[in-house]
Amino acid sequence: MNESATAGSRGVAGERVVVAIYTGLVVFAGVMGLILGFMIDDLESVALLGVIPIPPTPIGLAAYGSITIAVILGVLLLAVRYVAPED
Repeated sequence: MNESATAGSRGVAGERVVVAIYTGLVVFAGVMGLILGFMIDDLESVALLGVIPIPPTPIGLAAYGSITIAVILGVLLLAVRYVAPED
């Protein structure tokens, strides 16, 4: 096997790891929002991305947490992909 084929395999594996971590963090944020929604009684409405009002229910907080983390990390990952050199 030549050197470029090995490096290409590592690149794909690395992308899979990053996507798995990204997915895990988004799911974790959603689960934490759900748990906090059940545990805390006196919650106020939140605004998704500062625009869309979300009701302070467990499902609403789960959606708020997962969407917020997905957007923030997604923008950062796209920025890294944009500035990273392609071999």
